[in-house]
Amino acid sequence: MTSEPFSIDHQQLKSDLNTIFTNAKTIHNTPENKKMALSLIDLTTLNSTDTVEQVKAFTEKVNRFPDEFPDLENVAAICVYPNMVKTVEETLQLPEVNIASVSGGFPSSMTFTKVKVEETKQALKAGADEIDIVLALSRFLAGDYQEAHNEIAAIKATMGDAHLKVILETGALETPENIWKASLLAMNAGADFIKTSTGKMTPAATPEAAYVMCLAIAFHHKQTGQKIGFKPAGGISTAEDALVYLSIVKEVLGDEWLNPQLFRIGASRLANNLLSDISGKEVKYF
Repeated sequence: MTSEPFSIDHQQLKSDLNTIFTNAKTIHNTPENKKMALSLIDLTTLNSTDTVEQVKAFTEKVNRFPDEFPDLENVAAICVYPNMVKTVEETLQLPEVNIASVSGGFPSSMTFTKVKVEETKQALKAGADEIDIVLALSRFLAGDYQEAHNEIAAIKATMGDAHLKVILETGALETPENIWKASLLAMNAGADFIKTSTGKMTPAATPEAAYVMCLAIAFHHKQTGQKIGFKPAGGISTAEDALVYLSIVKEVLGDEWLNPQLFRIGASRLANNLLSDISGKEVKYF
């Protein structure tokens, strides 16, 4: 595992973000970008109280979306706990919408690697197309970077063509330097996406963390030619929030990243707020 030092100074980081905030409110604040943001959502329900009937109803709303909103693209994926993957797989009627499962001891990642691998296998067997795991913070924060790397690699090795998203839990990493290092570690270990947060701790996604992660993705692409995806998640609920993250991706990585294959937004409340903003009236569909 190799890592390059983080090179941008904190004042430059702040200045760059201020420019992005301005652009998100002005040149990128368009109906087209709001519609695009809707199509990038991993529509998420990760409640300890989720029942089979609730998840079925949740999925049926995605099934009906093309009839209810024929002028809009549907969400990119439905994201649930592993034990609910089969329910989504049996209910979902739209092959273009993926099924994502959190796995690997989500949200704490505090269990054995063998358990994480087995849980991932079971989620894939149930019908998941994508797996979201959490970086082993107990390893990373102790400086045991090789073991953190090896665990991601072990999970990825069992997944075949399925996509692996690695959650960095950037609120726990705290510094841009740690976020940069964790981003490179995850990508070098086999992550297809890197993701900000579980949404289960504070702070969750932040523009600063997202910007550093996208810089790391750009660096990795320059070094290897690989295009790694980016997913902000946790606390993203308004159209304004979504446009900030869309602007970061657009300005750091370019328009070629603005598609569901390389950019997702993890959210539960965002879809209704975007629908309301796009239509000009309150929408409570999801």
